[in-house]
Amino acid sequence: IGGGGGGAVAALVASRFAGTMGNGPRSRKNGAASKNKGYRKYFLSTKHRTKDVDQVQDEIKKGGLKFDYDEDLPGGGQFYCVETARHFVNAEALALHKKSKEYKRRLKRLKEEQYTQAEAEMAAGMTKEVLPPAHPPAAASSSST
Repeated sequence: IGGGGGGAVAALVASRFAGTMGNGPRSRKNGAASKNKGYRKYFLSTKHRTKDVDQVQDEIKKGGLKFDYDEDLPGGGQFYCVETARHFVNAEALALHKKSKEYKRRLKRLKEEQYTQAEAEMAAGMTKEVLPPAHPPAAASSSST
């Protein structure tokens, strides 16, 4: 019936949507997604978090940890590094870990004196000032009679 008009419509549609299948201009600038890291902050900060140095120092003072066999832990929980608070698959992996830089750095930090709450309060300026008594005891002043 009207056989000649189909090609013109197809050409119009093709020119209007040219480049929308990945060849057109970008709707966002390059690198815009990499600047928005706030959505990953929680995930990154807690997933691989290890024990803090003061927690490990407390653990060492108590005498370390002994684990019963637990199939959910690597190596059944039998190969545990107290200093870095990590489980290993076998004794060989644990021995290799104890030669690593990460382990040696952790040992160095563990040898430092433990940070206490009193030190934290002093650093924050929350010291408790000891003043002389405002009124001396009554026994010292009445000794002349």
